[in-house]
Amino acid sequence: MSDMEEDVLSDVEGDEETHQEGVGEEEKVQVCHLTLETISKGLSLLCRTGNGLGHAFVKIDLKDCGLNDITAISSFIYIRFLDLSNNQLTDLSPLASLTQLLWLKVDNNAVACFNRHPFEKLTYLQWLSMAGNRLTDMEGLVGPALESLNLAGNGIQRLNGLQGSCFANLVTLELRGNNLDTTDGINLPNLQHLYLAQNSIKHLEGLEGLESLITLHLRDNQLDTLEGLSSNMKCLQYLNVRGNVLLDKKAIQSLGRVSKTLKALVLSENPLMETTDYRLSVLILLPQLERLDKDPVSPEEMTEA
Repeated sequence: MSDMEEDVLSDVEGDEETHQEGVGEEEKVQVCHLTLETISKGLSLLCRTGNGLGHAFVKIDLKDCGLNDITAISSFIYIRFLDLSNNQLTDLSPLASLTQLLWLKVDNNAVACFNRHPFEKLTYLQWLSMAGNRLTDMEGLVGPALESLNLAGNGIQRLNGLQGSCFANLVTLELRGNNLDTTDGINLPNLQHLYLAQNSIKHLEGLEGLESLITLHLRDNQLDTLEGLSSNMKCLQYLNVRGNVLLDKKAIQSLGRVSKTLKALVLSENPLMETTDYRLSVLILLPQLERLDKDPVSPEEMTEA
């Protein structure tokens, strides 16, 4: 992992805020139903249709349109890229007919649930972002082809439905800024990047199935121990637990379970940092570590450890 990658992961992913200007501002936005005129203004990217015999526009930009109903979009079956951000949508069921969708952004709306399973037939959808909505759980969400899923800034309290059978290709999962108090429920053996910063997580549970995980971001939670890390996490290279309540060396003993692969660790803003020989005690546990709290591990430190 390069210095740049570590800096990006620890700072950008941890500090970036989820903007929700589109939610809760109905009094400022004139809401309306989607019309063919509005659709025509947002169309772009003319491509061949699937059978190669015709052409159709495959991209629609409908962000910031004050929409509270998108029924009219259901007949545009060739759409592959769709941006519905910053509207007032609560119902996504009209999307069910857009079976060629590859990319969908619905950030900053008012979606609270997945009624009528709008994504069940979207078998080609690879990228989905629904940050800044009103979701409290994930029931009804499926994505057999999804590779990236962003649900940051919702009110999700439990991780039900995150099974490998429903998300077999999911590589990146962003759940920053929700109301989670545990990591239990993530059964995704192919997942590589998991972002759980800014929740209320007190317990690491159910991580033993994350055998492909490379990045685990847990900044600004309420962890007082790293018990729950599993030796099955044989690919883990980056762990960020900055801004938790890890008190002493005992709280981080479980790091030994991932010592063979872990290359970058962020422990800053934990009480543990105030203890004597903090860096040395961490390096004894993690002989392969290359960076600790942004600072490279020096050869002298490794010799001493």
